[in-house]
Amino acid sequence: MTGCRRCPRLVAWREQVAGERRAAYRDQTYWGRAVPGFGPADARVLVVGLAPAAHGANRTGRMFTGDRSGDVLFAALHRAGFASQAASVSADDGMQLDDLRITAPVHCAPPDNRPLPSERDHCRPYLVEELRVLGPRLQVIVTLGAFGWTTTATTLQSLGWQVPRPRPVFGHGAVTELRSPTGSPVHLVGSYHVSQQNTFTGRLTPAMLDEVFTQVRALLR
Repeated sequence: MTGCRRCPRLVAWREQVAGERRAAYRDQTYWGRAVPGFGPADARVLVVGLAPAAHGANRTGRMFTGDRSGDVLFAALHRAGFASQAASVSADDGMQLDDLRITAPVHCAPPDNRPLPSERDHCRPYLVEELRVLGPRLQVIVTLGAFGWTTTATTLQSLGWQVPRPRPVFGHGAVTELRSPTGSPVHLVGSYHVSQQNTFTGRLTPAMLDEVFTQVRALLR
């Protein structure tokens, strides 16, 4: 999937950013391609974000690595025992995830962090494949933001999962139980996105994020 070029707008943007680069990273070679999911393929927990950041994962080639959002997320994962380190700065920094995988509905950095519906739809097969690979071990899905919540629920429903009706509403700390096609319960957990806008304004604090992953631990069978 790293060679995907289905979305001309995203391809043009990710490559433009990789060519121009931010001054602080002028001496680095940007990844500048679609960013794959990160973490073990047999994880029981899946974290679904939004899309790679232009100077974060688009630079490092690893989800949530190398930007302020990743700083907050990986620190929380480390405190919860899901990550081997509190910081993730590059794809070769030794970071390992335990029982948790990170992905996004859109795998290329979008302008203004706003993917189009058509770009989300083009990327959906990759989310479908990750859900298939995780298979029956999957127990908890954490969505960072409403975009991830809605896209995940829609994708799962299209795959034959039982999603409550009316559709569960996103909210920080929201939890709803889904059923896989085999009848296994899987919990969908909502969290505000770890964006700079949310963390700098205090809408999402480290304590709030810790509560989410404490809840995830409690939901694991």
